[in-house]
Amino acid sequence: MKRAPANTASNWRRHVVTGACVLAGLVLVVRAFDLQVARRDFLQGQGDVRHVRTVPVPAHRGMLVDRNGEPLAISTPVWSVWADPAPLMEARDRWGALATALDMPVQALAERISARADSEFVWLRRHMRPDRAEAVSELDVPGVGRRREYERYYPTGEVSGHVLGFTDIDDRGQEGLELAYDDWLSGRSGRKRVVQDRLGHVIEDLELLRPAEHGRDLRVSLDRRLQYLAYRELKSAVSRTGAKAGSLAMLDVHTGEVLAMVNQPAFNPNPSGNRSSQSVRNRAVTDVFEPGSTMKALTIAAALETGRFEPDTRIQTAPGTLRVGGHSISDYRDLGELDVSGVIRMSSNVGATRIAMSLEPETLWRTYARFGIAEDTGSGFPGEARGRMMPARNWGSVEQATMSFGYGLSVTPLQLTRAYAAIAADGMLPPVHFRAVPGRDAVADERRRVLSTETARELQGMLQSVVDAGTGQRASISGYRVAGKTGTVHKVSANGYARDRYRALFAGFAPASDPRLAAVVVLDEPQGENYYGGQVAAPVFGRVMAGALRLLDIHPDAGDGRMLARRGEDS
Repeated sequence: MKRAPANTASNWRRHVVTGACVLAGLVLVVRAFDLQVARRDFLQGQGDVRHVRTVPVPAHRGMLVDRNGEPLAISTPVWSVWADPAPLMEARDRWGALATALDMPVQALAERISARADSEFVWLRRHMRPDRAEAVSELDVPGVGRRREYERYYPTGEVSGHVLGFTDIDDRGQEGLELAYDDWLSGRSGRKRVVQDRLGHVIEDLELLRPAEHGRDLRVSLDRRLQYLAYRELKSAVSRTGAKAGSLAMLDVHTGEVLAMVNQPAFNPNPSGNRSSQSVRNRAVTDVFEPGSTMKALTIAAALETGRFEPDTRIQTAPGTLRVGGHSISDYRDLGELDVSGVIRMSSNVGATRIAMSLEPETLWRTYARFGIAEDTGSGFPGEARGRMMPARNWGSVEQATMSFGYGLSVTPLQLTRAYAAIAADGMLPPVHFRAVPGRDAVADERRRVLSTETARELQGMLQSVVDAGTGQRASISGYRVAGKTGTVHKVSANGYARDRYRALFAGFAPASDPRLAAVVVLDEPQGENYYGGQVAAPVFGRVMAGALRLLDIHPDAGDGRMLARRGEDS
């Protein structure tokens, strides 16, 4: 009798547990009925319009700015339209309106959708203006959505196109500095899980899987003010002379920074601009040419370094012609007896040849090589050419003679500018930089000596005489001392050197008493009677250098305030 209460309690607990289980089962049955029967249509509809997706988080590309922080390349937000082909295939009646909003033929839209019918994603139109993309969204076409991306914009347009280059539609560098520094500039898109409606609109952010890493900004060596100046003057000169093409490069003589670099014809790197394979080539870096009489400065440098020649050493050039290896070398007239300085000043081919032939071939070759001839400048610019120069062991008398006045070897405008920068910097060859550097000290270890200080300064004086009283007088700048060398080169044709096709050059630096800037101007095939370097290239140098000196607030160094130059000629 005493155990009866225990049994009663046990039975009660069993009934409670059993009742709870039955109740839970009934709840599950009711819930299942509600989900599968009563609310089936509603829930299926919600599933049709809401999807969990993993989508990219766009990262913008870093800016390119000039040395003063002015923008040269920026990434602007745009919208791109995409589609899920499956629901879009069910809405064929909406394709006409969609194609109109996308500004594309209906047939092209149909082909794009059909080609990716088995996928869940296809781009319909990339990089649309926000208002155009919004118009597409307002159509409310099933399976069509939009996504934010970035597009590259270049404020200076064709003024800096050859140096900056451009990116493709996915914001990857394709040419110029955009390609050279692509890893630095490129961002890394992030990823996140979101709930989207059938139009691709994000209803809810669920989880950030990876944050976006934006690209890093890059300060380049260009000065936007000098770039505009150089572009304007070169374009004007090409138009005025009827030249086929032209190039101009300007360097800081101590750091090797490229302060300005322009070419003609130019191209606009913006998406709507002209981008033919010929127009995008940066001729100042990729094209090689025979430097002509601008090489005489390097020939004279080699002679002075031997100690056998001084600036006043006499050289006989009469009667204005010289036979070497069965070939005739001539000056534009009989210049008679000249000193070494006069050979430079009057641009005597005969004088340069006599000096060169008195030296060992290896001596000349080593000097040219030290100046960076046929050598990569180390700029890192994509497609940079090295130029060409035969080894000294392969030189004959003709090669030794013609190289002394710039035939039989080739350089780029950038290489030639660098060589003249070395003369201007008292014999120190600077590295070439397209990226801004903090100052001379930052590149001190990269510079190398190619001439003694004494020889470099003697050569500076000789090159100043070219502008003061020689073939380069049209490069003169009022208030400043200018040094440089003219060059006029017959171009190579299928049958040898053409008699009526020329390349006109001027290479120099300023202010001559304390050089800061070096520049080279090249005009390819100027037309008409005026085609000498002293006639057509020297004035361009003078105008660009005059503007640059004033923009950079470099004080005049000429006390006589002489005016722009008189007429000069070049060989």
